[in-house]
Parts: sequence; C-alpha cells; structure tokens
Amino acid sequence: MNRILVTPRSLTASPHPAIERLRTSGFEVVYGSAGKTPDEEELLQLVPGVVGWLAGVEPVSERVIGAAGALRAISRNGTGVDNLPLATLAARGIAVKTAGGANAFGVAELAIGLIFAALRHLPFTDAGVKAGQWPRRLGREIRGRKVGVVGMGAVGRETARLASALGATVLAHDPLQPESAAGTTAVEWLELEALFAEAEIVTLHCPARADGRPMIGAEQFASFRKGAVLVNTARASLVDDDALLAALGSGRLDVYATDVFEQEPPRDLTLVKHDRVIAVSHVGGFTQESVERATVAAVANLLEALAP
Repeated sequence: MNRILVTPRSLTASPHPAIERLRTSGFEVVYGSAGKTPDEEELLQLVPGVVGWLAGVEPVSERVIGAAGALRAISRNGTGVDNLPLATLAARGIAVKTAGGANAFGVAELAIGLIFAALRHLPFTDAGVKAGQWPRRLGREIRGRKVGVVGMGAVGRETARLASALGATVLAHDPLQPESAAGTTAVEWLELEALFAEAEIVTLHCPARADGRPMIGAEQFASFRKGAVLVNTARASLVDDDALLAALGSGRLDVYATDVFEQEPPRDLTLVKHDRVIAVSHVGGFTQESVERATVAAVANLLEALAP
C-alpha cells in the first residue's frame, strides 16, 4: 500500500479528521512522534517507501530526500518552504504544494497580540505580580503609532488591516509592491531602510533570505527609532541575535517579541530570558481555525499531486 507521512506537530499531537481522506483514498498514513518536531534521524527512519508527505516546519535535508526513493509530492500545511531543499526536490521532479493563506488570520492576530503585549509590557508585569511584586512600566497605545509591515503577502495584508483598524498609520515594504497588496487598507510604501527609520513598531512577515543572511543586523538597528518595538512571526534568521541583544541593551530597541527560533525549542536561553523579550512557542498558526483551513488545504493538495 502507498504510504503518506504526516509530521506537523499540530497533526501528530492530535490527528485531524481530514487525514481520513487520505485513508479512504487508499493510502496508509504514518505519523512522526506525537507533538514533536522530527529530527533528521527520525525522518530517515520514516521516509523510505513514502509517496506523499504532509510536512510541517521541520528542517528537511538533502540526505532525507535521498532516503525517500518513492517520494512524489510534499504538501506543506503552511506557506513557508525554506525548510525544504527545493533544488533537490525539483531535480527529482517531486511536487511541492503549499496551503497559501490558510494560517494568515491566526498569525496576523498573534502579531497584533504581541504588539499589544510589547507596548504594555504585559509578560513583564504578569511575572512581577505573580512573584509578589507590583511592577509598573509606562505603556504606549497603538493608536496614532507608525506600524511598519515588512512583507505584504496574506499575513502582512491582514496585519496591516488590523493595525489600521486600530488607528495606526501603516508603512509597508514588499519588493514587488503589488498594487492590490493592501486591499482596502491605506498604506505608505517605503524602501526597507526608510521603513526602519520611521516606524515605531516593525513587524516581519516575509520569507528568509535565500543566502540565509539576516535582514536586520547592527547597521539596521542603528537606524531604528529609539524605543522601537520589533515583532517577528516570520523566520528567526531574519534577525541577528547578537545585534538584537546589543540594541536591547542600548535602548535602541524597547522590546523584541517573537514566535520563531532557529532551533525549536531553543536550547540557548540567553535571548528568551531577557526581560525585554517576549517569546512564544511558534503558535501563530496554531488556532482551531488555522489548523482546520491548513489541514484541509494540505490534504487536498496532496491528493491532487498524487492523482494518477
């Protein structure tokens, strides 16, 4: 029987009813470890004989693809594909499908939530009260602030819409600058350097750079407005950690709020333990609604790709 591998943490922790479509279509479904991101060694054990793969954010090496001799298609339950060796997949003729926009609302709402948490120092205050203290850091309101949205795909557009509805002025950067990107949301298009210099809040919604270099390092932080907030629900590699810590230490950056890490869960806790860092465990698309949309789309994409 043809086998399909399912590895997203949201689906291995709690199998989704949509997965039954794979079974009723004649496939055997195998899962990675429940609720965990599989490492290379586990994937090497799982991929032999697999014709389809419903994949999450786990790093997939060329070695793993080499062991997947029967693989015909990978379907992501999200939009990012920078965890996949695309050149190797293309050379093998393995189809790559994504659930475009399925988790946009969930990730955008988290970005806005992190902005609120950063402006009002909510985790810091919560931790202090629970420790028997009474900490008070002067907060700021989002209304009237300049929010810079980097990347105007589905998530960036929804984040821009929500920020605008809350009374913020939206600055936007996207290399394509599509005329329809903002929909009905009024945005001011800026080059990246200008956006960093003007925005009081910067939120990242773009893919990692092809060469792996950070988008924001010491030079970019130097141009930020003093006391800026940076939110990253996109990719950890977009921000240089050493430069980030220096910017927090100097006050150039007031708060860094992130949902993404190079290693998940992170082993080095230097960054996440900083009292001006808000860290959450990659839950942007982990809502009932986003999981539903993404899973249904990923299953449909996989069945389409594997159709005779």
